[in-house]
Amino acid sequence: MDTEAQPSERDRSSRPAAAGSEGTPDAQGPEERSRSSLAARLTGAVPGGRLTLAALLGLALLLLLNVFVAQPFQIPSRSMEPGLGVGDRVLVNKTAYRFGAGPRRGDVVVFDGSGYFGDADYIKRVVGVGGDHVVCCDKEGRIEVNGTPVDESAFLRPGDSPSTVPFDVVVPGGRLFLLGDHRDDSSDSRDHLGSPGGGMVPVGDVIGRADWIVWPFGHWTRITRPDAYARVGAAGSAGGTHG
Repeated sequence: MDTEAQPSERDRSSRPAAAGSEGTPDAQGPEERSRSSLAARLTGAVPGGRLTLAALLGLALLLLLNVFVAQPFQIPSRSMEPGLGVGDRVLVNKTAYRFGAGPRRGDVVVFDGSGYFGDADYIKRVVGVGGDHVVCCDKEGRIEVNGTPVDESAFLRPGDSPSTVPFDVVVPGGRLFLLGDHRDDSSDSRDHLGSPGGGMVPVGDVIGRADWIVWPFGHWTRITRPDAYARVGAAGSAGGTHG
């Protein structure tokens, strides 16, 4: 009797395939092959190959950042001197007011003036927010907000008065009272008091807060909120602190 065990069909199928045999699985799985072939197809579809593809992806990223996060804005006039000069470029933070926080007194904002100032984008400083009582001027020539005089000397253009135009307004809810720092050469809320909306711009038309001067390089600096409004109380109060 032949005593050598004969391999069964199960035994044959369980034996490892020899290296290099037809049954050896591909080292790359379907997912890896799919990614590689997709990259190869994309690279081959554009002139210049990988370099061009990388440049296009970079441009797409910049476009997304410009639309949703930050946008450069060129200063078109002298209305925000001395802090911002003609031709300066500022970086506008478009997320500053997107998550519940609203513009605060002293912020420098870029907004769409269509229907209020004119069909263009403007840059001004927030002087009053919804509910504020803004008056010009007190006996010492200072603007008052909610009964508290504001010392604007830190940012007002030297030689300018806070305003040569008297006004006494209450800012409607959801709107802003905006002035340029160069008061003698700024078309702002004072000049549109008789226009629709009374010169007060809806918060929803604010594009973002100007946070940095980025050009020219010699002017590179952060735009900070001045302390001048720290003593101003909330709307309806007579003084006190307000964050």
